[in-house]
Amino acid sequence: MISDHNELKKGLGIHTRRIIAYTVLIIISFLCLFWFYVLFINATRSNGELQSGFTPLPSGNLMTNWKNLVHGTLPVWNGLFNSLIISGLSAVLCVYFSTMTAYAIHAYDFALKKFIYPFILMIMMIPTQVTALGFIRLVDRMKLEDSFIPLIIPAVAAPVTFFYMKQYMESSLPLSLIEAARIDGSGEFHTFNMIVLPLMKPAIAVQAIFTFVSNWNNYFTPALILHEDKKKTLPILIAQLRAADWLKFDMGQVYVMIAFSIFPVIIVYLILSRYIVQGVALGSVKG
Repeated sequence: MISDHNELKKGLGIHTRRIIAYTVLIIISFLCLFWFYVLFINATRSNGELQSGFTPLPSGNLMTNWKNLVHGTLPVWNGLFNSLIISGLSAVLCVYFSTMTAYAIHAYDFALKKFIYPFILMIMMIPTQVTALGFIRLVDRMKLEDSFIPLIIPAVAAPVTFFYMKQYMESSLPLSLIEAARIDGSGEFHTFNMIVLPLMKPAIAVQAIFTFVSNWNNYFTPALILHEDKKKTLPILIAQLRAADWLKFDMGQVYVMIAFSIFPVIIVYLILSRYIVQGVALGSVKG
């Protein structure tokens, strides 16, 4: 009787904790998604309707706002294409070379190994604004202004991504697997590309999403380098649209452009999220 009572009490405790956990998750999900709902609702309203206050119901001005935006003075499609090139290539280069760097420090023993790891972490603490002036001078001397190269190539060196990859390797990439591949005659690049990268898919997916989103939303560095309207990214164009003269200012267009700029990020997340779920499921099985 006592054991049955204890088991019943334990079961009720687990059930209560589960209810609390789901309740908290529902509340957090609602708070996160509510602002997207507000954004898309406001994208359907005219400037005059937006001035009158918020309403939870959509209006019928979505296509009007979109036509005014597309046929306006800003090259919206060019901005989308530019953002996709910069964010996509930066994400690919960042995750590949950061994973390669983490693999080199994880799998090899060399003289400066203990020094390089904290040195990379130390660089991670330096904010972008501190090095911005020197970076802009270097870009100017190399005649690379209004070019995507200064926005893509520096993504190769990403200390934050390297740190995440290194931590993931320590928990999921045993050195015995690398040694077995070497014994079987596998070359170093073949081992990295065919064995290490597939094992790192969940971590690569997470960092690819983070890198893509951070470069997609980046305003500071592109605003310093890109001057031609056809070369500018969506965040710069959104800032220009918001800074328009008050006689031409249309909040409906601003909301439509923000909603338009969010869709590619959502698509990238939906494509890569399955690898994240697979990684979580694999980790739970191992545990």
